[in-house]
Amino acid sequence: MGDIVPAPWGGYLINSYGLCDRILRDRAWRVPDSAWRARQGGGTRWGAPSSTEMGRTLPALNPPHHTRVRRSLGNMFDRKCLGGLAGTIEGHAERLVDRLAEELRGGEADFSTLVSEELPMSSIGGWLQLPPSDYTYLRELAHDQVFTQELLPSASQLALSDSATVQLESYFRALVQERRKSPGDDPVSRWLRTWDELESDREAADEAVYLLALLVFLAAPETTATLLSSMVWLLLEHPRQLGWLRAHQEHIPEAIEEVLRYDSPNHIISRVAPEDITIGDVTIEKDRMVHLMVGVANHDPAHFADPEIFDIRRKASHLSFSGGIHYCLGAPLARMEAGTLLSVLLRRMPGLRVSAPPVYAPRVGFRRIMELRVVEP
Repeated sequence: MGDIVPAPWGGYLINSYGLCDRILRDRAWRVPDSAWRARQGGGTRWGAPSSTEMGRTLPALNPPHHTRVRRSLGNMFDRKCLGGLAGTIEGHAERLVDRLAEELRGGEADFSTLVSEELPMSSIGGWLQLPPSDYTYLRELAHDQVFTQELLPSASQLALSDSATVQLESYFRALVQERRKSPGDDPVSRWLRTWDELESDREAADEAVYLLALLVFLAAPETTATLLSSMVWLLLEHPRQLGWLRAHQEHIPEAIEEVLRYDSPNHIISRVAPEDITIGDVTIEKDRMVHLMVGVANHDPAHFADPEIFDIRRKASHLSFSGGIHYCLGAPLARMEAGTLLSVLLRRMPGLRVSAPPVYAPRVGFRRIMELRVVEP
């Protein structure tokens, strides 16, 4: 359709890898922050309570506010942190594959529900030290809340998102107050100590930590679960490559990157023009939104050779974790979860097969495989 395409509802779709990458890395381009959302009017989807709340979280902040909040997190999932999580994540993966194996003795099993949905929730829930009894409740809220981040949510979807946001707000505000009263060696308690040094107003510090906890949680159940299911689906659909990977497991990281390129968990990232700006022969007016179609850009033939071919030995970059100052903070954790699970599956389930095509949620931006039926003859 071209590198830049006018969207029927206004704004533009940016399809080329080069342009998407350039805009993501250019600090002049803005994210749709709270002020931009307010300018769109209360009768638009940007005025929905769920959208307003998401407009206060890190991905919707522009410098200098973004810089301050981002620095408070430090290198959240650095090598030391991931090293401490590795054994726990491996234990979760082994336990979930045990459960999958038990289900498969009776015939088919749903890999998405039994494994993909559970591993990210256990990982982030354990890291935040949330009660495991809350996982199911929180995961379902996350699935509803994501509609406000979709490209064109319906009124009914926004209503679901608004309701879920209210419940998540209540939950994570209570969590912050609990850790305020009984601090420990957990991320929320550490964030409180950091923000107490940054803010003289304790209520402002608590508010900042609530927004961090909400964001870190919401980032896990959706995108990582989709990555895990897509990884299994694509590798099982390419048995020769899977066989090669089983014999060359040092290439697991490259296989995961190709899954991310081939079918990104999130296909759309939005930015706002900082001023009237010309890209190619198209002038984009100040404050106009552009949708970076990263799922499309990851298949740009101008950047990738044979982009429609799934090739785990491909060594190429992708935009699935965004770029620039808004590069995904959870990317190292997602990669670790995918690599750990794949290693366990290669060792324990050599005969795993897909028995039916995956069932996808009716979404545009945020992919979600709701069901992936597998068998092990």
